[in-house]
Amino acid sequence: MSSHDERSPQAELGLLDATMIGMGAMIGAGIFVLTGLAAEIAGPAALLVFVLNGVVTAFTGLSYAELASAIPKSGGGYAFVREVFDDFQSFLMGWMLWFAYMIAGALYALGFAPNFLELLHVYGVVAPPDQVGAVALPVVDAAVPAGLALAFAAVALFVAVNAVSTAASGSIETIFTATKVTILLVFVAFGAVSPMFSTAEFQPLFPAESGAFAILPAMGLTFIAFEGYDLITTVTEEVKNPRENIPKAIFVSLGATVLVYVAVVTVAIGTLGAQGLAEAGEAGIARAATEFMPTGLPVIKNGGAVIVFGAVFSTLTALNAVVIASSRVAFSMGREGQLLPTFGQLHHRFGTPFVAIVASAVVMLGSVVLPTKSAGNMSSLFFLLSFVVVNGAVIKLRRERPDMNRPYELPYYPIPPLLGILLNLVLTAVLVVYLVRTDPVALVLSVGWILLGVVAYYGLAAVRSEPSTEIKPSDEAELITEDD
Repeated sequence: MSSHDERSPQAELGLLDATMIGMGAMIGAGIFVLTGLAAEIAGPAALLVFVLNGVVTAFTGLSYAELASAIPKSGGGYAFVREVFDDFQSFLMGWMLWFAYMIAGALYALGFAPNFLELLHVYGVVAPPDQVGAVALPVVDAAVPAGLALAFAAVALFVAVNAVSTAASGSIETIFTATKVTILLVFVAFGAVSPMFSTAEFQPLFPAESGAFAILPAMGLTFIAFEGYDLITTVTEEVKNPRENIPKAIFVSLGATVLVYVAVVTVAIGTLGAQGLAEAGEAGIARAATEFMPTGLPVIKNGGAVIVFGAVFSTLTALNAVVIASSRVAFSMGREGQLLPTFGQLHHRFGTPFVAIVASAVVMLGSVVLPTKSAGNMSSLFFLLSFVVVNGAVIKLRRERPDMNRPYELPYYPIPPLLGILLNLVLTAVLVVYLVRTDPVALVLSVGWILLGVVAYYGLAAVRSEPSTEIKPSDEAELITEDD
């Protein structure tokens, strides 16, 4: 047997890779898909929505940094909660977080499809996205909408990449994220010097009907845009020097993302106006770019094409990041005995959590049939709930193990985790009320997943309690065979 633990992934990712995994998810579909939806709910105050969400999630970011430095295990929030809470609570945490990442993957795939079709349309390859019909799938002798087929293809591609190489998926994330950040900075630069922005109008700040309260449901909807930094902690064991690099990556990715969001949303509202941004919906940023960026450029065509190209990159990097994250949560749960043992095994040839990746892909592929808004709402709901538990884990661990080695300790304890719990609970309550009124399907599916988790927990407990199915440690460490 080699010196490397067969049930522990190799540390192949550096600080830059870890940071880009976080930024890849945060500067993803959210900035392109959700900006217009936020403007529709909150008007010009959509700018405040992103700022306040950054503040709210920063408290949880501090908790993640402390826990990651103290518990350098893959699995993110699940690994931390597993360390301090009992079996059932930690299982539910992992179950919710796993689902949140998988549904986020569906959201990003759904965001990729129309943007890719729009990019093809810009260059005259296909008709406008809303006029593209179905495509034939000979394998199943059926036709499906082109957007759905593209979403399926995107998920399948990144599942394949992640299944065969962690290093490759990390390198892809770094390259793609650097590209899209550059594109967004070009967008901000042109917008800031355009005549349209010089006459920007941000008043009245709040919608006349709902006033300042419009901020809250918009924050709930767009909260998913700030969940990327926690993805970094799902690959802790694959990062070199994790006790130092994981906290650094969390802070750098969160800080850089908030700055990019504020700049992009300010320019979008300042040039297109909140009403125009809301009417453009998911294509709001691209519409704004078309208004003020140069036209007639060689190859690029126009500013809208640049942003659509950036949107394609953004949704793909976000998708890649959550394929990584969802599989690592499932892998961690399998290794802890809270899912089937095969989930916690590494492939004998690729050294990746192969079964965990494939299982995550099945749910992700099935979820691309959901409406984009429902996918965003469900993912945000589960991230909010899991962040409440993670903040609680910091407090519980401080009380029970005060002498534990913590290379990073969050400042002004216990104020940040308490504020994190309070603010996340407020947003959760607001989002639930919003779902009851506008998206009951998302709420029913969310409750259904939790109930399914309860059934799975007790079902697996019953299987484990049977003597004939007990698993010896030596069996657990076996690699997946060729047949797997």
